[in-house]
Amino acid sequence: MARKYSRKASADVRRAMKKRKAGTLKSGRSGRTVKSKKQAIAIGLSEARAKGKKVPKKARKTTKKRKTSKKRKAKK
Repeated sequence: MARKYSRKASADVRRAMKKRKAGTLKSGRSGRTVKSKKQAIAIGLSEARAKGKKVPKKARKTTKKRKTSKKRKAKK
């Protein structure tokens, strides 16, 4: 099975995780200290993407379609 991320991208994630553990990893515009492991991984992958390393594209958010019931239609 092929690697999902390149070794260099993994190194970027590893660096972000170490910074998080040290308490020096900051998030985006707000500049707040990152405490979540998931957020640290996301920051590492985002930086790797920006550098042009082999990282899959971000997963798209799926939106739920709102079902319109007969009662709703009747009220209008």
